[in-house]
Amino acid sequence: MSQEPADGVQSVCPRCSVGCSLRYDANAGRARGISGAPVNRRGELCPKGIGAFDVFDPDDRLTEPLVRRDGDLEPATWPDALDRIEIAFEGIVDQHGPDALAFLGAPHCTNEENYTFQKLARVLGTNNVDNRARLCHDASVSAMEARLGAGGMTNSLADIREADVFLVVGSNPADQQPVAFDSFVRPAVNDGATLVHVDPRANATTRLADHHLAPRPGTDAQVISLLARTILDEGLVDEGFVADRTTGFEAFAASVADEDPAAIADRAGVDLATIRDVARRFGRADRATVVTGTGIEDGPDTAEALLNLLLLTGNLGERGTGMNVFRGLNNEQGASDVGALPHRLPGGQPVTDPDVRERVADVWGVEPPTEPGSNEQDLVRGFGDGIRGAFVLGENPAVTKLGTERVARGLESLDFLLVQDVTHTETTAHADVVLPASAWSEKSGTVTNLDRQVQRMRTLESPPGEARDDLAVLCALGDRLTDVAFDDDPERVFEEMTTVNPRYAGMSYEGIGTGGQRWPFDEGADEGTAVLHRERFLNSEQRAPFVPTAATADEATDDGLVLLTGGRSGDTTNTTMGRDGDGHDDTLAIHPTDADENGLADGDRAVVENANGAIETTVRRTESVREGCVYLHARAADPLVGEGQTHVELRPATTAADRPLND
Repeated sequence: MSQEPADGVQSVCPRCSVGCSLRYDANAGRARGISGAPVNRRGELCPKGIGAFDVFDPDDRLTEPLVRRDGDLEPATWPDALDRIEIAFEGIVDQHGPDALAFLGAPHCTNEENYTFQKLARVLGTNNVDNRARLCHDASVSAMEARLGAGGMTNSLADIREADVFLVVGSNPADQQPVAFDSFVRPAVNDGATLVHVDPRANATTRLADHHLAPRPGTDAQVISLLARTILDEGLVDEGFVADRTTGFEAFAASVADEDPAAIADRAGVDLATIRDVARRFGRADRATVVTGTGIEDGPDTAEALLNLLLLTGNLGERGTGMNVFRGLNNEQGASDVGALPHRLPGGQPVTDPDVRERVADVWGVEPPTEPGSNEQDLVRGFGDGIRGAFVLGENPAVTKLGTERVARGLESLDFLLVQDVTHTETTAHADVVLPASAWSEKSGTVTNLDRQVQRMRTLESPPGEARDDLAVLCALGDRLTDVAFDDDPERVFEEMTTVNPRYAGMSYEGIGTGGQRWPFDEGADEGTAVLHRERFLNSEQRAPFVPTAATADEATDDGLVLLTGGRSGDTTNTTMGRDGDGHDDTLAIHPTDADENGLADGDRAVVENANGAIETTVRRTESVREGCVYLHARAADPLVGEGQTHVELRPATTAADRPLND
């Protein structure tokens, strides 16, 4: 840090999506929580939050603009850097059209920054704007948007405390969102609620669970359908809810009835008696809730099956129920809320709706483009081909699931790459211009946490050197590249957002204060809505459809062990974070049976490899991972997960040739 942060000023922790309030304690030299805060009401912080002010090595910070000259990035003045950007972007638009540009935003940036970023893209004439938050939960959010009208948590953290049964699927909130877990889930379980954990790996959440189901990867949807089958067979359906609030029940029930429970349980590797016990608990509960994470993002079926289960049992629209996506990064929800998406304008409004575009044009003075843009993965695939220029805001697409070497070639083939970040990354190495950005404690604005609460961040220190506030930089680019007015005052930007985002329409900086306001917050309302879908779903429909899912799982393959990853919450190199700082474990967790088959003892060094790459790591034998799977922290696994690779081979690292593979 360039200076000591302001003591005692309230802001919001950037380390995950929970949204804990914190302040800097000069006497202790670290962050402290704030009693009575919107989320961490008792003033607690997790270890990552305590270290929120200590995520950068000051020597790593970018402190001045850089431009590429004769192949090297060299210091430049702000006017010189902005001139280069203006000439390059205008040239690309003139020669190839605005859809030759890509805008990749960051869930760690504030709502005001992401809003201004997507506005800049659309005023320039393209909907090619996206953020990786959408990719992290694409399947679950898409299913919820299509069937319920919104992809946000259906309930608040406070009211899920009233659940009688928690079905946690593909998520480890005890580790990834510990304050939320310990404040709302753990007390309910300690008071008698049932916790069922569905995950192929036992972890901290499993330790509190009454039941742990560890299905083979790719079979989660079939396991959830087996729960629905038992609920149907035993007459535990909420018939009133099904009749009044759903469609397509008969077709769904028929599809489930066609399944062979014993065969599917065997294929998934789960105990059928346990499945039936869990189903009875869920079906008989007065209130049951689903908590999910990135572990269900293996396709659409698992999210669809979970929504079917909730509709079947009437667990939507009431306290202690619902489909609750526990996001990872601190402003994942907000980045999507304010329109940093290729297919939706602020407030989840489709870009294809002419009435929506007209309302936005009344505010901006320019109508957004009519056709949806490309998502982040397709944009990155198009680098150097249909995409000629890119603006990367606090992201690092050079390290991506599309394959490192392929993306590096694409980055090199761009006509122009602009990166705005706090430190050098694998992506800045390819940039034509690099702009020094502001860290979380050096900016003000708002962020939206995992249960839809908008809270205010406040400036606690100044950016080092020539680094500038991110919003000011975006406005300077808007002024250079367009004829539309861009404002660099966060409060005025927020006011503009409320005029184009109906879900934020009744909010204000003054109303948020040191607390929070939750969307949807209608204009003129006294408060936001904690429980969604009470009388109607957020798409204004009274009924939501059942969606039959695949009845059988994919057959097992002999492509090697299935690679499981996790631990990405708050863990990234961008405008909020820096070095890791979360104490993650980079060892390879493997079941003893699989370790024996590969000749690996506890503590051995092993090479983990597939078609995408190879790393060397240390073996940790444990029965917490089911047979046929291995687990690596997401940061360590990055070189292996490109281009859809989900299987790996192992071999002992015994030769000198293996040594350069160290991560």
